[in-house]
Amino acid sequence: MDNRGIGVFDSGFGGLTVVKEIKKVLPGEKIYYFGDTARLPYGSKSKENIIHYSLEIAEFLKTKDIKALVVACNTASAFALEELKKHCSFPVIGVIEAGSRRALGMTKKGKVGIIGTKGTVSSGVYNRSLSKGRDGIEVYSKPCPLFVPLVEEGMIKDEVTEIMIDRYLGEFKNKVDSLIMGCTHYPLLEDEIKKYFEKYELEVVNPAVETALELEKLLADKNLVSKKSKGEIEFYVSDSPDHFKKLGEMFLGDKIDRVDKINIEDYWRG
Repeated sequence: MDNRGIGVFDSGFGGLTVVKEIKKVLPGEKIYYFGDTARLPYGSKSKENIIHYSLEIAEFLKTKDIKALVVACNTASAFALEELKKHCSFPVIGVIEAGSRRALGMTKKGKVGIIGTKGTVSSGVYNRSLSKGRDGIEVYSKPCPLFVPLVEEGMIKDEVTEIMIDRYLGEFKNKVDSLIMGCTHYPLLEDEIKKYFEKYELEVVNPAVETALELEKLLADKNLVSKKSKGEIEFYVSDSPDHFKKLGEMFLGDKIDRVDKINIEDYWRG
């Protein structure tokens, strides 16, 4: 057993949907969460910048003596996961492989849809992950950039959001039977998306849930699960801690007492 903490990071708030799921299956774990609020969104950034940002964040989280790192960001998982694995001595997992495995297990027709940021979709990482997991899979991708600001504005159950769901997702009707929410903001829209497809044979995959389950298995296999009955979360950001606290509570579904701002650029100069 190991009472050291788990590092989790995202470009901002969305990764808290992953933390929320981790707390359900691993309630005794201490979590150090970093949101890169000064440099979000990652979806429009270059691969080189995202790798650089991710390595800086990993260096910061190393100072917390973590036992595992969760890249709770689809774009960073797409572009930086392999570099992080080379750079870190502890296990590193992302949100893409777990979501892909779940979608492959659920699809009956071999037709999977992916929605995410422009960066995640254009990277083709889900396409590669799905194709590697099963031959002959057909993948349909769609960037849905306006979902993020709609979620952050709290417009979950709103006429505008309903219109955008129809605009973005209409083409998936009768085309796929499994749909991956490839952005950590999208779980807040999960109920609305499921309602939109309720007359169709389509399963919606939340990679946050699958990532938490993968982390649970990894820690159990390596005998790293905490002995504590209840863990805690420390929150760090690169900018606007008050804004993060307010918005973060919506994503986490729980109260956030304290958020510390740090200068993330001090931690790695590679």
